[in-house]
Amino acid sequence: MKAYFAFTKKEFTESLRTYKLWIMLAVFFLFGMMSPLFAKLTPEILKSVDLGGMQFTMPEPTAMDAWKEFFNNIGQMGLLVLVILFAGLMASEFSRGTLINMLTKGLTRHTVIFSKLTAAILLWTASYLLALATSYGYTVYFWDMGSLHHAFFAFFAPWLFGSFLIVLLVLGGVLFQTFSGSLLFTGGVVVILTVLNIVPKLQKYNPMTLCGDHTTLLTGVKNVSDILPAFIVCALLIVVLTVGAVVVFNRKQI
Repeated sequence: MKAYFAFTKKEFTESLRTYKLWIMLAVFFLFGMMSPLFAKLTPEILKSVDLGGMQFTMPEPTAMDAWKEFFNNIGQMGLLVLVILFAGLMASEFSRGTLINMLTKGLTRHTVIFSKLTAAILLWTASYLLALATSYGYTVYFWDMGSLHHAFFAFFAPWLFGSFLIVLLVLGGVLFQTFSGSLLFTGGVVVILTVLNIVPKLQKYNPMTLCGDHTTLLTGVKNVSDILPAFIVCALLIVVLTVGAVVVFNRKQI
């Protein structure tokens, strides 16, 4: 455990030195702020645009419009930023050869994997919670929030999918030992899941469901049971892929 905490601390220190922590926090703060602001200002912007005499009316924005923007921003651009920043999570260690000395001094390989995942997921969690808190604050300021149904599951879904992407990046880094290999591996899995999502019967179980717009959960149109299978499959994949990363890394020559 001492080695685990020491290596995890090293990961946090490195995220500070490489500005990864500050970039994540700044970007997700902006996403959290932009979501309600964009929902609030879009009708006003469209009113000021000259449409050549055409009349274009939009309904008054609501809190749900702000949350829809939030899910879209986090589920698309937010996760893209996450993947780009963490694509070198394992690949950078291979390219710099920094693991050789540590492993020869007794650091176990599974400790490396678990420490990498712990630091990355904690950083992702802090960034996501900052975005959520910022968006919530602005949304409450602009609108009457009303009652939110299944709020925990609606907001937990993007976080779980983001954690799934981090595990994919670690496994991709172990398999291919390069930044591009990790990125392409993760992108390839996402493409496969996107294609599978075309099949209606598979959508309920597809982890891709978790990075979509979940305002239907917040409004009570959908129930938790509609998305629960995707939660279970995603959680199981995280466990299986983590074990897979440990097994592959144990067999890798460095």
